[in-house]
Amino acid sequence: MDARGEAIEVRSALLRMRRSGLLQVAFGGLVAGASGAAGAPAGGGTRRFRITELTGTATEELRGLGIVTGTGLGGKTLATGRPYAVTDYSSSRAISHEYDAAVAVEGLHSVLAVPVVVHRRVRGVLYGALRQPFALGDRALNVALDAARELEQSLAVRDEAQRLLSFAQAPLAADPRAWEEVRAAHSELRALAVRIPDARLRQELLTACARLAAAGGPAAGREAAPAPAGPPAQLTPRELDVLSSVASGATNSAAAARLRLRPETVKSYLRSAMRKLGAHTRLEAVVAARRAGLLP
Repeated sequence: MDARGEAIEVRSALLRMRRSGLLQVAFGGLVAGASGAAGAPAGGGTRRFRITELTGTATEELRGLGIVTGTGLGGKTLATGRPYAVTDYSSSRAISHEYDAAVAVEGLHSVLAVPVVVHRRVRGVLYGALRQPFALGDRALNVALDAARELEQSLAVRDEAQRLLSFAQAPLAADPRAWEEVRAAHSELRALAVRIPDARLRQELLTACARLAAAGGPAAGREAAPAPAGPPAQLTPRELDVLSSVASGATNSAAAARLRLRPETVKSYLRSAMRKLGAHTRLEAVVAARRAGLLP
């Protein structure tokens, strides 16, 4: 995932925290180079992250501050994968005090830190703070945790998108048996694209889908199919999303869940696609779409 995309996601989470009205300041950052790290535990090891995004701050003192595992409030959260809060940062005995100077310049007292955990690994930390030494209660903590969970989901979707993009951009195998994996990747890419708010990444996913679909001809080592009569059908993006899910073996209900649509809406898109393709069954529609180069 590119740094710009990560920054947008982190900033959105911080703005959500501040919009609650319970936190005057929010800031945070992600561990560099941790994208796609799966299966590692939430804590452990010497790691670090840099505070890259700020909202509600009066100075730039916190921007760029490097936080090491186990140090300060955020470093403790990074090490354990658990949220923590202090009522008066500078006098708290629960944390170490390597970053007191920057916190003091910004005038912060009550501070909480929550982990951003993706694939069981802490990918970053979000902070919320007040300029008064008031105890931060459960409402403020829940707001921060909700923002972190939303960020986690966005990062997980981006990780999966990057994995599928890497697959889609690799040389395609001529072995016909590999095409089931290609078709599965195509279906997953289209389903993910509708969940990506970043227009640039979404277009990259759809471009990869088009590449996979276009590669499904005789040049890829597959058996040649009869050419369609007349120009190819013009399916809408949503019709193609539904047909791609159906081609992967999904039922209408499964396609609806994957694409975040109602089952009735999926049926409507499928009927429309079948009509445009001149098909009478789901299978005929999938075959016609493949012959037209719309699906791999």
